[in-house]
Amino acid sequence: MALNLNPISTPFQCRKFSSSSIPQMRSLRSPKVFMASTLSSSSPKEAESLKKPFSPPREVHVQVTHSMPPEKIEIFKSLEGWAEQNILTLLKPVEKCWQPQDFLPDPASDGFYDQVKELRERAKEIPDDYYVVLVGDMITEEALPTYQTMLNTLDGVRDETGASPTPWSIWTRAWTAEENRHGDLLNKYLYLSGRVDMKSIEKTIQYLIGSGMDPRTENNPYLGFIYTSFQERATFVCHGNTARLAKELGDIKLAQICGIIAADEKRHETAYTKIVEKLYEIDPDGTVQAFADMMRKKISMPAHLMYDGRDDSLFDHFSAVAQRLGVYTARDYADILEFLVGRWKVKELTGLSPEGRKAQEYVCHLPPRIRRLEERAQARAKQGPPIPFSWIYDRQVKL
Repeated sequence: MALNLNPISTPFQCRKFSSSSIPQMRSLRSPKVFMASTLSSSSPKEAESLKKPFSPPREVHVQVTHSMPPEKIEIFKSLEGWAEQNILTLLKPVEKCWQPQDFLPDPASDGFYDQVKELRERAKEIPDDYYVVLVGDMITEEALPTYQTMLNTLDGVRDETGASPTPWSIWTRAWTAEENRHGDLLNKYLYLSGRVDMKSIEKTIQYLIGSGMDPRTENNPYLGFIYTSFQERATFVCHGNTARLAKELGDIKLAQICGIIAADEKRHETAYTKIVEKLYEIDPDGTVQAFADMMRKKISMPAHLMYDGRDDSLFDHFSAVAQRLGVYTARDYADILEFLVGRWKVKELTGLSPEGRKAQEYVCHLPPRIRRLEERAQARAKQGPPIPFSWIYDRQVKL
């Protein structure tokens, strides 16, 4: 879901900036710095030779690890009791959770085939561009193993054993379990709809999980929880808008599916924003600098390395359709940032260091700047040619 905005560029593209400074930029850097791989090459033949199994396209940037000073780990150890009382309570017991089968035809029912037929009749009325966005959202959800892996890179909160009893570890596993239902539900719905090429979609999922993801959180839970706060808000917006569009298109049951997923994302957003709110309470200077650092680097979308085996710009194409339909836009990106600035009362922070005040000023002034750039980009934007999407049997969709 991208726009070409400069110098902000697109909300979803990765650019190279320095890392967060918590509490001072000089103290953060670790000697562990790596360069990410790339498919950029001098010839198409070279590029093609690099497209080997489990080697899909990647962007180039400096990868930094373990940027949080070791003494900060104690903050997260000391917050374990707080997390148990304030974060784990936002999880739902499994027996009270909805399951994908609650919204799908019952295969054990005598009326199963009639239910599938009814679903497919409704699906016929949904335009291709909507399905492109819904498939992209589903693929993003299906890359869940990558997101759990990312959370388990964060120092001080990772699950050290795979079954650790710490509140942070319990949260990560239970959050993953709740999120797992989202991809399952959308995947099964799309399979039954008969409107999409499931093999192409399945290949895209495998490529995406194999690509991994580096949101440049640097093993740093300050950066990691700011990133997840933003992302959960973004997915709430996305699924909420697909629900709205499905309702407008007359498919109430599909609207319910997208809406119930959006409700989960909202609850998860609440958890992550509460964690960052607590960090502002304990370490306002370090937290606001981390916030500014993540925004300077841009919040990259989890599926920005999306690839179907042939379209190197698949994520950009998918994002352009989502932008056109109003599912997720540059304006939404600015709105989310503005929401978080207000949620965390960033404008009201006092007693900050000079670096902290600069970070505060930067994030507070960024939303209107993004909106101005988005308006200019829209004014200059030219309609591109329709693009075939493998997900819908190469039918063409306007970007």
